[in-house]
Amino acid sequence: MKIKALNLHELNLLNQKRYAVTAWLYDLLDYPWERQYRKWRPGLVGDMSGEVLEAGIGTGRNLKYYQPGVNLTAVDFSPAMLRRASKRCNEASCTVRFVHEDACRMESVPSDHYDWLVSFFLCCVLPDELQDQAIAEFARVLKPGGRFRLLEMKYSDIPQLRKRQDRFARFVEKVYGARFDRRTLAHVQSNPDLIVTGIRYVKHDTYQLIEGVRKK
Repeated sequence: MKIKALNLHELNLLNQKRYAVTAWLYDLLDYPWERQYRKWRPGLVGDMSGEVLEAGIGTGRNLKYYQPGVNLTAVDFSPAMLRRASKRCNEASCTVRFVHEDACRMESVPSDHYDWLVSFFLCCVLPDELQDQAIAEFARVLKPGGRFRLLEMKYSDIPQLRKRQDRFARFVEKVYGARFDRRTLAHVQSNPDLIVTGIRYVKHDTYQLIEGVRKK
């Protein structure tokens, strides 16, 4: 798979370097959590249709759950992650186009084009300073009336779960660049072009699903 250079935001440079290494062990490291995630994936992407953009495709774990009629644009800023995702193409029933782009600067992705935008655990990786920029890009690429679905991790208000997250926090940030204290929901709610239509948790109060629509 040929990967061209991209205009990466300077605040994402550290994360791109991190994933050049993490990509090789990503599926192995993520396996304890993937045993849970794979139960959620069919319900989170299986109802999508038309033009779909997945921001932060990672190693392509969602690919086999999209419906055959989907035209999927799979975006990631890490060449190493994209190469691993491309090896899962044979699992996909949908059409897939891989795009090497920074989610904060999706320069080759057209505006007003997508029926759906989905992202799993992307915003919790982005530096706080880039949250608004990425979400503005999500709004730009969606059609008026297009829908979005974001799954993110956050700190729990349950003391026992919070202690467990605190034990893993340094590892999660060092390996994945992710943090539990991102304020993704607040950033989405502050975007003038997006409407949040639903907020729920797929497990406890830590895995937050944010759903919504671009204004018409």
